[in-house]
Amino acid sequence: MKAIVCDIYGGPSDLKYKEIEELLPGDKDLVIAVRACAVNFPDTLIIQGKYQLKPELPFTPGSDFSGVVKARGKEVTTFDIGDEVFGVIPYGGFAEELVVIESKVFPKPKNMDFNIAASFMYAYGTSYHALKDRGELKEGETLVVLGAAGGVGLAAVELGKSLGARVIACASTDEKLALCKQYGADDVINYSKEDLKFKIKELTNGKGADVVMDPVGGDYTELAIRATAWQGRYLVVGFAAGAIPKIPLNLALLKGCSIVGVFWGRFMKEDPAMHEQNGQKIYAWMQEGKIRPHIHKVFSLEDTPSAIQEMQDRKVMGKLVVRIGE
Repeated sequence: MKAIVCDIYGGPSDLKYKEIEELLPGDKDLVIAVRACAVNFPDTLIIQGKYQLKPELPFTPGSDFSGVVKARGKEVTTFDIGDEVFGVIPYGGFAEELVVIESKVFPKPKNMDFNIAASFMYAYGTSYHALKDRGELKEGETLVVLGAAGGVGLAAVELGKSLGARVIACASTDEKLALCKQYGADDVINYSKEDLKFKIKELTNGKGADVVMDPVGGDYTELAIRATAWQGRYLVVGFAAGAIPKIPLNLALLKGCSIVGVFWGRFMKEDPAMHEQNGQKIYAWMQEGKIRPHIHKVFSLEDTPSAIQEMQDRKVMGKLVVRIGE
């Protein structure tokens, strides 16, 4: 079968499109004929050896997948061959087939296409865990989202509205902010043109943000913390800007605020029961039409390196999808 293979750490151009061995399921595993796999920011890091998880070389990147059950282990009871499914794995998704344990797979609704199903779990799972479990976002509070037009950011805009918050979306272009408005943002800030701290304070009548969702890091982190309300919660989700900021801790003291880490991948392992509850909630909202990923562009499996390069260059609004097979 064909797959994208990382056999040396490096950039997207170092990835290979090549034939690899066919996969066989373990007793509790499924072999999935992949139909779509979304590109996520960690894909840009894992191929460089810069992510928290460092698979043994060679490996295939890609985590957010959808597809059809091709084979199953003898202890699998939930799924049959031919079932349409989706889920998240640590890596292995940019391939014609993947192997995944049964417990990590969800049935795909018939009315949901494969591209949407592959764009769902990572962005919305991360954002819902961040806002509900780590940020304890309450109805009527103000949520500020940095990098709001990205996959995780746009999901946070939608979920923040679903949780009853007022949402201020922050991004670097007016085009990105227009998309955030379409997805429910109450107010927007172009932080390439406007003073982020001043605008947050202005839009909140001097109070500041109750919760800040930050998947970006870089130069805007300290400004946003300075615009956090008394006993606010600052959610550290990722560092898409590339730079990990150094924060003056006296800001946390002066504001009585919390700087809270969000690591969805570890949360899934540490609290699988809560992860399952979260998944069922956002899955229900998806079926009800309350949330829906924005697909920015679709690539072929062979063109996966170009998709990862676009993600690395921060040119993406919403999700990129690699379409595979039928």
